[in-house]
Parts: sequence; structure tokens; C-alpha cells
Amino acid sequence: MIKRTLVGIAVILAASYTAQAQRIGSTPEYVTALTSRWKGERFADGRPKVSDIVLDRLQNCTLEQVWGYLNNRGYRNQIEKNWVILKPNETMTGRVLTAQFMPTRPDLDTLVRAQGKAEGRSQKGGINIWPIDVLTKGDIYVADGYGKIKDGTLIGSSLGNAIYGKTGKGVIFYGSVRDMQELKDTKGFNAWVKGHDPSYIKDMTPTSINAPIRIGEVTVFPGDVVFANEYGVAFIPAHLVEGLVAASEMTALRDEFERVLLQAGKYPSGEIHGDWSPKIKDEFRAWVGKYPKQLAITQKDIDAYLAKEGH
Repeated sequence: MIKRTLVGIAVILAASYTAQAQRIGSTPEYVTALTSRWKGERFADGRPKVSDIVLDRLQNCTLEQVWGYLNNRGYRNQIEKNWVILKPNETMTGRVLTAQFMPTRPDLDTLVRAQGKAEGRSQKGGINIWPIDVLTKGDIYVADGYGKIKDGTLIGSSLGNAIYGKTGKGVIFYGSVRDMQELKDTKGFNAWVKGHDPSYIKDMTPTSINAPIRIGEVTVFPGDVVFANEYGVAFIPAHLVEGLVAASEMTALRDEFERVLLQAGKYPSGEIHGDWSPKIKDEFRAWVGKYPKQLAITQKDIDAYLAKEGH
């Protein structure tokens, strides 16, 4: 059965790729095939629609928690580090919209412009705005600018404000931006880039939107979820996000509850840090039931966690 499923996915991917091989924007069918392990709601373009609640809760995770969860599930190449960060003290989460840029050559550029026109993309302004045109609320614009810094500035302050207006988020570029000072003044906007430069973008052609791209050591899919902070950027497959958040949230809740018990002095510290007694487990259930913030985990998750050996 598993082999049949994998063969079926491969056929869909091949057919979808063939059908849209010359396209700039991937078809919804192709994006759906790429992210077939996601079983929830989707956007019209085929990308998984991970809930806002989960994205908000993801902000409470650490890079180590994200890395550990993904690594244990075979996703060993999901973290990219060493960024220039616009606002290092902020964490950003959101849904990925991808774009790939390549060095311009006349025949490629002519083909891309003609195909973009056929797809109904804007013919006014630079073609670097095409990915921005299709952004929606909660998206993070992730672009492979092949590390180009001088003349590789994918956006400046005007496009940065346009991106924030559409998404309420920021950008992650394996490339550069300009107008860093002005962008820093845009409240709510953030950027993880490989550099910045005062030059304008030059000799760069967008060759795909919402297709797989490479960001450093990571293969990024459209519809992945970003976790970005001052220590690095993680690209999380959509179908793993809820489980990751629940696991991280459970660990954080236990740590917080243990601090409450330790401060109350009700139990010896060995009983709190070790395996919990049935009485402490019942107190934990009651404490979580009155928790003042909305949680991603459910009562079923809590019962399953407490039933495991060692809790």
C-alpha cells in the first residue's frame, strides 16, 4: 500500500511538473502534490493553511526544540544560520511563499517575461514584484537570491512596506535588501537576509513562484512554516507543525507547573522533578484546565503525555 501511494505521488508530481514546466507560478495541483502529507485546509494556490493559533504558539518554541523534533522525524536539513537580521530581538513565524531568482540572460529573461504576461502578471514596474503581488495575510516571502549582495537587493523600503501591508510579516532572502535604515522603522516588519547594499536590483530574473527552492542548506517547499529568531531560521513541513507545537508546549507547561509547585513548597523537590505521583498528575490536569492563555494541546494530549512511562 505504501509503495502504491509513493508511486501515485510520483506520477502526480511528474504530470504536474510537465504540465507547468514553463510556468512561473506553480499550479495548485503541483503544490498540493508536493505537500500531500498535509490533510487540512488549503489556500486557493494549493499551499497548506496552518492555523493562526498554531503559528502564534510556535513563537514560544526555541530553535533547539524545533531542531530536535524535526531531526527525530528524519528532517535533518531544516535549519539555516548566520543571517543579517533587521530586528534581532523579535521572533517571526508564518507560512512560506517561495520565489527563485537566477542571473539574467537575454533568452531566459525574454521567455520569463512572455510567460508572466500569459499568466496575467503585472507588466508595470519590475518583474521582481511578481512574488509580492500574490502574497496574503500571514505569508512570509522566502526568496533564493543565490547569495547576491551588490545589485542583488530584492526589495527596498517601498516594497518592504508593500509586503508588510499584505502579510503583516517580513521576508527571508538568501540575498540582500536595500534601505535597511528605513525598513527598520517599519513597525512589525522584519527581515533575515545575507547582506544589504545601497544598490538597486540588477540582472536578476524570477524563474519560479511557489516551487521548491534552496535556502543555504535547506530545501524549502511552498507552504512550509517559518520559525525565525536571532539564533537561526527553521523551515518546518506543514504536516509536522501542530505536533511540534504540542510537544514543545507540553514541555513548557510542565516546566512552568514544576516552578509553581517548587515555589509553593508543597512537595519535596525530588517528587516534582522525578516521576509524578497520581496526585500531582491530577493537580497538573486541574492547573492546565484553568490556564489563562489558549493552548494548542488538548485534554487528550495531556492524558497521553501523563500516561507515558517516566511522567
